[in-house]
Amino acid sequence: MPKIRVYNLDRSDVGELELSDAVFGATVNEALFYDVVKAQLASRRAGTAATKGRSEVAGSKQKIYRQKGTGGARHGTKRSPTMVGGGQSHGPTPRDYSYRPTRKMRLGALRGALSLKLNEGRLLVVDDFELNEIKTKKLAEVLGKLQVGRSAIIVDAKNNEKLRMSARNLPSFQFLPPEGVNLYDLLRHESLVLTKSAVEALEKRCA
Repeated sequence: MPKIRVYNLDRSDVGELELSDAVFGATVNEALFYDVVKAQLASRRAGTAATKGRSEVAGSKQKIYRQKGTGGARHGTKRSPTMVGGGQSHGPTPRDYSYRPTRKMRLGALRGALSLKLNEGRLLVVDDFELNEIKTKKLAEVLGKLQVGRSAIIVDAKNNEKLRMSARNLPSFQFLPPEGVNLYDLLRHESLVLTKSAVEALEKRCA
C-alpha cells in the first residue's frame, strides 16, 4: 500500500496515511484518459447550432416567373437554397452530442488520474480544511503555505461552505466534493489537495 504524509494548514507534518493500492496504485492508461475526457467534453456541447431549411424560411411557394420565354434561368420558389434569402441546404440542426463510457472505463480512468498525481508528487493530503471565515484572501494565503503550485483542485465534504465560498473567486483553484471529482478537472489542474475524509470517500467511490 502506498503511504503519504499528512499535513495541517500550516504545512506541519501531523502523521502518515495509508492509501488504497487499488485506487492510488493503479495503472496509468493514457488511451483511457483520452476516451473518457472526449466523452466529458462532448457531453458539454450545447448542440444548438441550427439553420432554416427551405420549408422554414419566410416567402411564397409560388413560382416566381413563368418557365419559358423570359430568357432567364428556370426558377421555382424564392425559398430555394440557390436564391438570396432562401433556405440553407444540408445545414446544421440541433442535436445531442453526449455519450457515456461504461462505468468500468470511467472508474479506471479516475483511478489512473489519482495514481498519476501521487506518482508525480502532486497529491497533498491535509488533516482537515476548516477555515475560520469565508475569505478568499485567507484561503490564498493557506494555499501558498501548502505550496500547491499555480492551480489545484481542493476536495472536501460538500457541506464545507466556508471553503467552497472562499475558493470560488480563485480562477486557477477549484473546490469539489468527493462525488464531483472527475477526470477532466484532475488533468487540467496542476495539483490535488485532499482531506483525510475526502481520501476515504474517494476510495469508497472507486472501490
